[in-house]
Amino acid sequence: MTRIFNQLQLKPIFLLAFICLILSSCGAKRESIVYFQDENATPINKLPDFEIKFKPDDLLTIDVSAIDPDAARPFNLPAVSYNTNAVDFAQGTLKMQTYLVDKQGYIEFPVLGSVKLGGLSRSEANLFLKNTLKEYIKDPIVNIRLANFTITILGEVNKPGTYGLQDEKVSLTEALGLAGDLTIYGRRDNIFLIREIDGENKYFKFDLTSINVMNSPSFYLTQNDVIYIEPNKAKVRSSNYNQNNVVLISAIATLATITAIILN
Repeated sequence: MTRIFNQLQLKPIFLLAFICLILSSCGAKRESIVYFQDENATPINKLPDFEIKFKPDDLLTIDVSAIDPDAARPFNLPAVSYNTNAVDFAQGTLKMQTYLVDKQGYIEFPVLGSVKLGGLSRSEANLFLKNTLKEYIKDPIVNIRLANFTITILGEVNKPGTYGLQDEKVSLTEALGLAGDLTIYGRRDNIFLIREIDGENKYFKFDLTSINVMNSPSFYLTQNDVIYIEPNKAKVRSSNYNQNNVVLISAIATLATITAIILN
C-alpha cells in the first residue's frame, strides 16, 4: 500500500518535469539568430553594378528640359493640381503625371508616340530618349524616375507590410531594416524571395547567417519583390502549444484533481 501511495505522489513530479523539458527545448539557439557568422568568408572586393529594369505596370515620371523651355514643353505631360485642403485650395499642389508601361513594355509619349522602355534600366532609357529627342530639341535633358517602386515583407519581422521606396537600389538587408528587423523567431538561414521575371514568378533563398549572401546576384531588390521570413521551430511549436493550451490546462487540472482525490 505504501508503494502505491509513493507512486501516486511521484506522478505530478514526473508531469511537471516533462512540461519543463518541453518548454526548455523551445528556446532559439544562439547560432540560429546571429547574422554573418562566417570566419572564413569569401571577400567582396567590389559590389556588383546594379540597376533595376523597367517592367510592365511600372509608373514612370519623365521630365524633359532644355535651354529653350518652349522647345521642350510639347514633350512633357501637363502637371495636375491636387487640392488637399481649404488652406491651399487657391494654390493647389502640382504633381507630375506618370507614364504606364504596358504589357509589351511601351509607353505613350507626347509627339513621339509609342516608345518601348520596358526591359531598359533608367540610364539606358535616359540615353535612348535623349538620342531620340535630339532630332527635335537642342541638348535635351531627360530625368526619369520610377514612381511605384514597392516591396512587400511578410512573416517573422517586427513591421510586416508593403513599403514604397524612393531609392531604386535597395539591398535585402536594407529592406529588412525598414521592416524593423527579424523577430527572434525568424529563420535567418532561409529567407524566401519571390520575384517576377518576364511574366513568371522566380524563387530565391538567402542565408543571412553567412556573409556570402552579399555575393548573391539577387541581393539587390527590384520593384514588387516579396520577401517572406519563415518562423523557426520554436515559434511553430509555440503556436501549436497556444492552440492547445486550453486542452492542456484542462488535462493538467483533471489529473491534479484525480490525484488529490486518490491521495486523500
